[in-house]
Amino acid sequence: MKRNCTLRHQRGTQVLFPYRQNGADILRRDSSQTIDNSADLPLRNFLSWCETVGITLSDKVCLSKEGTVAEYGMLAKDDIEEGETLFVIPRRAVLSQSTTKVKTVLEEGKDSLESSSGWVPLLLALMLEYTTPESYWRSYLALWPDFKMLDHPMFWSKGERDSLLQGTGVPEAVDTDLANIQNEYNDIVLPFIRSHPDLWNPEKHNFELYKSLVAFVMAYSFQEPVEDDEDDEADPNPPMMVPMGDMLNHTSNHNTNLEYSPEALKMVSVCCIRAGEEVFNTYGQMANWQLLHMYGFIEPYPSNTNDTADIQMTSVYKAALQGSQSESEKRLLVEKWELLCEMEMVGDKGVFIFSQTGSLTDTELYATLKVLCLSAEEFEELRASEAWEEVEDEPEKMALAFSEEGISKLKPAWKQLVHGAARITLDSFAGDLEADKAVMDDEGAYGQLSCRQKCALQVRYGQKVILHQLLRMTQT
Repeated sequence: MKRNCTLRHQRGTQVLFPYRQNGADILRRDSSQTIDNSADLPLRNFLSWCETVGITLSDKVCLSKEGTVAEYGMLAKDDIEEGETLFVIPRRAVLSQSTTKVKTVLEEGKDSLESSSGWVPLLLALMLEYTTPESYWRSYLALWPDFKMLDHPMFWSKGERDSLLQGTGVPEAVDTDLANIQNEYNDIVLPFIRSHPDLWNPEKHNFELYKSLVAFVMAYSFQEPVEDDEDDEADPNPPMMVPMGDMLNHTSNHNTNLEYSPEALKMVSVCCIRAGEEVFNTYGQMANWQLLHMYGFIEPYPSNTNDTADIQMTSVYKAALQGSQSESEKRLLVEKWELLCEMEMVGDKGVFIFSQTGSLTDTELYATLKVLCLSAEEFEELRASEAWEEVEDEPEKMALAFSEEGISKLKPAWKQLVHGAARITLDSFAGDLEADKAVMDDEGAYGQLSCRQKCALQVRYGQKVILHQLLRMTQT
């Protein structure tokens, strides 16, 4: 999945992702257990429904609760070679705003259903289909009888989120999500429901159901890629529910990929998969805080090679202010920051993203450090010329400058700002790296933690490791 520009990576915003996950269990079960799905009536009904609607499943794979990392998953029964099709889903089996039985009603009311999330039409369809016994997708939706398996942080208490996930960015993101969900339901969904009493009932299709379905869409929906993937400004396709496709769990080291065609969707192996191994999809290059926020699970350290740590853009500004020696220097920094905001290089909620191999937001970080470290004369010359584009440099040069190797070779003034910002970020966490590591290394202590505590610890620890690595590289 492409990373958008930094200003779109803002903590505290509800973001759409074209990937899904089922379950919050971060521990892998013993794959040697015997697979027996005969007693799982919902799963048997689902598989029968799949045959009815034309979903074809390879004889080399099976769905199971045993031997997988979450509630349900897919296992290889025989060796699978690269390029094999594991299952095919006809478009008629996909549940979306254009396949639901109320598609005409949703289309007629599309202007009143516009929202920042873009999810309202699908959520209205899901509310109706989920509560209709004769729904075409009844056997599919029955796999989630009450959504209790969803354990996104939005279902944690605020105190639990704030104490366990302090500094990670998740509490702020969830607070924003919950406010957005409430406003979306009250301002858009409820009026639409009341205007169609023959289809929806506010007592049955209430806010609690809506909130659960938002988490369901977060965790299980897909978004088909836009045709022109070079156009970052193109509107994303609306989310859709993909039966069978959403049964696969995620890992950054995945072994399948979903392919789209006008007639069907198919899951294809991207490498050899041995008998007994789990079949994994990928939901994109997701850091652990994103996985927990959007899907309710994490990849245990150090298996998530896509893990990242965010540094608030304002923390770099604060680090610069801390290093200023006089009021005139502080005023100059204020002017520099205002220019960067005008250039749309920074924002109050924007973040610089760092991975284990360096910065993932080269352009914005390069411009910020360059402008903040200009002398008064250089800054006046830049502002007078209005040559904002000259602040940027060749992409290859910037990428090298903020690679794991390049960061340690930055100018001392630049390293000082990054170092100070990393320290400010670390100070926002509860506890230190050594304390978290001690718990993770102690099998007994770690085993006593709840699943939520383990997830939060893994998120915190992964971010702190990256930030401490950044401190070492920028030590002057």
